[in-house]
Amino acid sequence: MTEEEMQQAILLRQNGMSNRKIAEYTGLPYEKIRYQCKKQGYDKAPVDESLLIKIQSRKACAYCGKPIMQNDSPGRKKRFCSDECRRAYWHLHRAEEKQRPKAIYTKVCAYCGKTFEVYGDKDRKYCSRAHYLEAHSGHLYIRKNAKEIT
Repeated sequence: MTEEEMQQAILLRQNGMSNRKIAEYTGLPYEKIRYQCKKQGYDKAPVDESLLIKIQSRKACAYCGKPIMQNDSPGRKKRFCSDECRRAYWHLHRAEEKQRPKAIYTKVCAYCGKTFEVYGDKDRKYCSRAHYLEAHSGHLYIRKNAKEIT
């Protein structure tokens, strides 16, 4: 258990998460969390059983468990209460970030049959814009406007 992992566990315990929930959430051994929290004097801290639900619904910080005030603006909701918590969380979870699936897909062009890789667009059917235009508009269109496409 590193110093940073211990710090996160203690912050979560301070904000009311139980030792078992901290172990589930962080993937750290329960006994080590229990020992460290007891050593720091947080074994008698009140427990908020709904803190994990609040973190998952983005009403509490994913690193320390403090409440987050969400804006009413459209877009992604905040996950962390501060930049410090965000940096600390991702410093601890670098391996998780690397294991996240990348949006690179291997496809076969519907026009020429060539295999190609595409980033992000899992529904793409053609390896190039020229093949898309040929498939949808016919060969005559491509020959006529060959300089504009390339």
